[in-house]
Amino acid sequence: MNFKVILAAAALLATQSFAIIGIGGHYAPGFGTKMKAGPVLPVTEGIQFGHEGFDGTMQGFGFKLWIDILPIIDIEATYNIQFGSYDAALYVDGVAEPLPLEIELAGTPFGKANPKFVASGLDVSITYPLTFIPVIRPYIGGGVTYHLNTFVLNQSFVQGIIDDPAISEMIKSVANKEGLDPEALQQKVQELETLGQTLKQKVQDKAMDEGLKTSIGGHALVGVRAKLPIIPIAAYCNFKYYFGGDYPKEVDAGNMTLEVGGGFAL
Repeated sequence: MNFKVILAAAALLATQSFAIIGIGGHYAPGFGTKMKAGPVLPVTEGIQFGHEGFDGTMQGFGFKLWIDILPIIDIEATYNIQFGSYDAALYVDGVAEPLPLEIELAGTPFGKANPKFVASGLDVSITYPLTFIPVIRPYIGGGVTYHLNTFVLNQSFVQGIIDDPAISEMIKSVANKEGLDPEALQQKVQELETLGQTLKQKVQDKAMDEGLKTSIGGHALVGVRAKLPIIPIAAYCNFKYYFGGDYPKEVDAGNMTLEVGGGFAL
């Protein structure tokens, strides 16, 4: 009799250790992605442009929905956003300091900042549990990824901005300082600030026109999920390797992401 009670209690605990459905958020750094620096090259007469790169971890975050109720397999849907920062600037003949190009987009996690390459992706994964031990659930799996990547602020992008006659005239006016008295030079400083703000707005407008580059790829994953009985909270850790997907020519994708987080599981 006692044995039957213990067995029933163990079965109940095991059942409640596996969630029917869960939703959570996680830290999602990307590893190995590099962006090559662009040399300072002329984009028009008297104006050069160059950008730096980055080499290392892309910071990121994401959200996950998982379903454990299906027999044999589980299903996950994940959306990750990762970003790497770099510097970009215009070099104008006759202007001592470079003009940094910034992106100022309201409603983004970044606000006013130096340019960022942003890589995001929607993963739909099928996973297979390696064991059915209560509390801890290791698994392997894979699936399809829908990639969405931003542009890189490169020479061809900036060329489209500088080709605007109004911008070209502003730059030439700022660069011309011959024979100016101190008051006129101060006016040039104000013109330089106005030019900087105008360039930021032009970069923003062109960025919105460019939109996101989309492509389809895949991924393989190994992970573990843990949930205590009765308590509707779970923690998880996934390592994913991606293949396929299109990136700008300046970006060498590392294709590796770690997801560490938790959420509610019912």
